[in-house]
Amino acid sequence: MDLVLAAVGRLRPSYREAADDYLGRLAHYTRMNEVEIREASRAGSVERQRAEEAQRLESRLPAGAVVVALARTGEPWSSTEVSRRLARWQQEGRPVAILLGGSFGLDPAVIARAAHRWSLVPLTLPHELARVVVLEQIYRGFTILRGEPYHKGSDAR
Repeated sequence: MDLVLAAVGRLRPSYREAADDYLGRLAHYTRMNEVEIREASRAGSVERQRAEEAQRLESRLPAGAVVVALARTGEPWSSTEVSRRLARWQQEGRPVAILLGGSFGLDPAVIARAAHRWSLVPLTLPHELARVVVLEQIYRGFTILRGEPYHKGSDAR
């Protein structure tokens, strides 16, 4: 399975280090590609900024990908649920693209078109931290699938 994390913006060094750590760990389980697109900071309005970023994100998606949008309005997934979804996506054999917006989130049209909407927590997180959390949860999901001791939770959702 090919996984793509398409995100708006570049990570500052401390977040970059954490993200790279999880990307390295994930290499043992899957092909994970991180795509960063430039923020549309001069778009004039939040709506235009999100629309511009949406075009940039969608232009970088693999053909036929299952699209997962990170959104506050999404469904919260436990770590066990992440592992179940990873297992299903592996069986389907299609690439999976996880989209993470910038400081203003994803364009509503992108969220509406996504096959899945994933909410990390009811809290508002900086988009840089959210990217690290997504990578960690994907890593955790693969360790759960393999029965490895990394996951110590009891989230039976």
